[in-house]
Amino acid sequence: MITDECINCGACEPECPNTAIYEGGVEWTWGGGTSLKEVTLEDGTVVSATEKQTPVSDEFYYIVTEKCTECNGFHEEPQCAAVCPVDCCVDDPEHPETEDQLLEKKAFLHGE
Repeated sequence: MITDECINCGACEPECPNTAIYEGGVEWTWGGGTSLKEVTLEDGTVVSATEKQTPVSDEFYYIVTEKCTECNGFHEEPQCAAVCPVDCCVDDPEHPETEDQLLEKKAFLHGE
C-alpha cells in the first residue's frame, strides 16, 4: 500500500511489473500490465480486463492490491519500496499474503 505520506513524485509507478500502481484519481484496469482478457470478481460478475475501475485514491498514488505481487517472480524486493524517496510504499497490514499466494497471483495475472 502507499501511505498518505506520499509526495506524488511518481517514482514507483513505472517500476511495477504488473501495472498495479496508479496516480491518484486515475482509473485502473485489470488488463494493464497483465495478460488478462476478463476477470471474474468475488461476487461472480465477469468484467472485461479493459473496463475502467474506480480509483482507490483520489489524492495519492495507490496500489491495486489484487494486482500487486510485491514483485515476487520478477525482482528480489518490491521495486516501489526500493525507489520511494519517502518510504511510503509499505506492506498492507489488512492484506497479508505469503510468497506462495503472491506467486499464484503472478501466475494468474500473466497467464502462466
